[in-house]
Amino acid sequence: MDRYIAFLRGINISGKNKIAMSDLKKELERINFLDVATYLNSGNVLFSSDNDNDVEIKKEIEGMIDDKFGLQIPVHILRYDDLQDILTHAPKWWGTEDKEKYHNLIFIMSSDTAEDICNMVGEPSKDLEEIFVYQNVIFWTFDRKAYSKCNWWKKTASAGIAEKLTIRTVNTIRKMCK
Repeated sequence: MDRYIAFLRGINISGKNKIAMSDLKKELERINFLDVATYLNSGNVLFSSDNDNDVEIKKEIEGMIDDKFGLQIPVHILRYDDLQDILTHAPKWWGTEDKEKYHNLIFIMSSDTAEDICNMVGEPSKDLEEIFVYQNVIFWTFDRKAYSKCNWWKKTASAGIAEKLTIRTVNTIRKMCK
């Protein structure tokens, strides 16, 4: 049995796509996922499954959300061990205690690669943000005070790119790995 993490994109934001985490947990257990735990109200779920097919798990969760909550929510599935591996390859500048920096991890939810996303977004703003690609994730750090001047800040939220990604903060990622 493998341990997984599901990141649900775009739920419980500004009163839209509301799903109570207690209801989500109950429904995931109903469809035979085990040891289900949620973190925050933004769709971060840990669970175990006998199914080792990530694509099937993703479809099963998305189908359950559509059936039970009436929402078409993209889900990104990642094995717990894979996230651990990703974090061991984080660049030294990512996830530091520097309070002037904001650290995110970008997960690709489309058939695009991390390199494709980097090409779509373009270069990070010099001296304001940094990116680093490992496998199919992007480590991204930017200056908190100058975020509105950061190329990646603007473009990752733009149409044609935003729906291809789900982004989590370093604190959320670390919490999911405990």
